[in-house]
Amino acid sequence: MDHFKQIATFASVASKGSLSSAARDEGVAPAVISRRLDALEARLGVKLLQRSTRSLSLTHEGAAFLEDCQRILNDLSNAEASVSLGGIKASGHLRISAPGGFGRQHVAPLVHEFVREHPEVTVSLDLSDRVVDLLNENMDCAVRIGVLPDSSLIGVKLAENQRLVVASPNYLRQHGVPKHPQDLNAHNCLNLVSSGAPSGWLFTIDGAATPIRVSGNLACNDGSSILDWILNDAGLAWRSRWEVQQHLKSGRLVSVLDDFVAPPNAIFAVFPDRKYLPLRLRLWIDFLKTRYSVESYWDA
Repeated sequence: MDHFKQIATFASVASKGSLSSAARDEGVAPAVISRRLDALEARLGVKLLQRSTRSLSLTHEGAAFLEDCQRILNDLSNAEASVSLGGIKASGHLRISAPGGFGRQHVAPLVHEFVREHPEVTVSLDLSDRVVDLLNENMDCAVRIGVLPDSSLIGVKLAENQRLVVASPNYLRQHGVPKHPQDLNAHNCLNLVSSGAPSGWLFTIDGAATPIRVSGNLACNDGSSILDWILNDAGLAWRSRWEVQQHLKSGRLVSVLDDFVAPPNAIFAVFPDRKYLPLRLRLWIDFLKTRYSVESYWDA
């Protein structure tokens, strides 16, 4: 217990910048804080803080030790919060990234719910179709769709994502219903054009995932614009079920080539490979998994 008290005192002094501030917070005399620091440095055999009557600074060894101390203290705080009678209480700021279309529909509304449940957490949400560099842009977490490239990031699967070929009933009445992916050559296919877009529409043909090249008179880098076009009878499009499910239920869109649907990819939460996750981030990831795991959520 004395050892832990010394570590907590060291972290408090380092973060507050003075012995007197740490002493006031704990309700003890500065001399008590000083004795704990002396005992810690004597036990470790290393100088952690350069102290004078006017200033206090970390040594090189002290800065390295402080990072480990803060991790230990955070782990303890998370463990205590997880089993405390009042339930889990998270605090602090989360920086989250998500793709534009998916983020508007299925991340931003849940961010609002999350901060209502955890009022001491604040969130900054960045909606962008570019792949955000979490480390260099100081992001805690990103929601991403599709196969994750090899990287130092950790991915947690949140839900499956299936892509369908859809069109309006009126378009299909006018141009016919394709029976095989090769029939798409005779149809107006509306393409998403972006750096992350696949090189063709993917289908399962003879048990293998097979890309099919398509063409049409309209293309866009914004999925919501393509959705507007197909709702207005412009052609066929290959879209994610999360985007078109409501329109399929209402009958405004119809899916075709369902016998050739490609294997689903997935929706992930990704975050830097860290030794620990802040409680607020762990709760956010669990919150998304819980919401997305309910089938009726996608129909709402």
